[in-house]
Amino acid sequence: MKRLNILFLMIIAIIALYPFVKQEDKVMNDPPPIKEIPGSKTSTQEFENIDSSSTNENNSLGKGAFFNYMGMSEKEVVNQMGEPVRRDVTPYGYTWWIYKQENQYIQIGVEEGEVVTVYGVGPDLSIHPYSIGQNFEDIALQLDLKQEVQVSYEEGAYEFNLSNDDLEKRPLVEINEGQYMQLYFDQFKQELSSVRLLSSEVLLEHRPYEVYYRGELPDKPLILEQDWATIEEGMEKQIFDITNMIRERFSQKQVKWDEKVSSVAYGHSKDMAIHNYFSHISPKGESLKERLQAKEVRYFSAGENIAAQYPDAPSVVEGWLNSKGHREALLSDVYTHLGVGVYRYYYTQNFLEKAL
Repeated sequence: MKRLNILFLMIIAIIALYPFVKQEDKVMNDPPPIKEIPGSKTSTQEFENIDSSSTNENNSLGKGAFFNYMGMSEKEVVNQMGEPVRRDVTPYGYTWWIYKQENQYIQIGVEEGEVVTVYGVGPDLSIHPYSIGQNFEDIALQLDLKQEVQVSYEEGAYEFNLSNDDLEKRPLVEINEGQYMQLYFDQFKQELSSVRLLSSEVLLEHRPYEVYYRGELPDKPLILEQDWATIEEGMEKQIFDITNMIRERFSQKQVKWDEKVSSVAYGHSKDMAIHNYFSHISPKGESLKERLQAKEVRYFSAGENIAAQYPDAPSVVEGWLNSKGHREALLSDVYTHLGVGVYRYYYTQNFLEKAL
């Protein structure tokens, strides 16, 4: 009964003389509804207000170097940025090219030789007329933020409906025909945290908001079982990199990668997915403390963040940043090491304080 009661705590703290384990409140991202609009007369009339070919002329289009990557060829990217530090396969058909610099971190998504999406975080990110850390209200004055965003793709017509929460944390705007920008805001500081650019096809593959549509939604690529390990490893490294870039922005020391702890985190993500639960405590009653002990991991204190059903690494880290308990772990000045484990769309971060 005691363990069952623990499941209902928002923040679970298991206290012993040594070590101390803190498990942060959970983040479950329910997939947004997808609603097909039939080709009936009534539905056609209801859908007439969607003009997916027009771009809002009042939008302040981006002019910084970051916006120039969209549509570039592979050769143009290499000429401008050099070779990436790695190439991470995704479940969406494109490959992330990873560029890490001192004050900025950029993921450039390349598919069939062309850039189809870009994600960036860091104070030096060139996104003029905006900037990382800029106040939400200032950006809202430059952009006409709407709860309904029309998207055109091939012969279909689509409309994303953003909730009030979406509009405050991750609004979506069309910046050019067939190109869209997601702005991730830190709701605690009301400041821009990171930016993502997407083509129409990538946006419809991710489906990060409620969507109404007529036509066909693009199919996600078929992922073979043997390919998932490579995809998951890439997402783990991205979560680690983005976490450190955000910690750096908040003047916190970077955490070090811990391979053994990463295997603990992976095991928990896989266990949640396979046994269809979402909790820090497994159906067998095992918590982070027991999982670390089983791998003989030594530490002073530990914390765990979990999440599920986010489309990729950038979205899940920004989700954690906007949740009080997860944010505390993400930005804690106590933790020195981090292990990340991803299984399909289940994510686990295990932070540790270890002797240096």
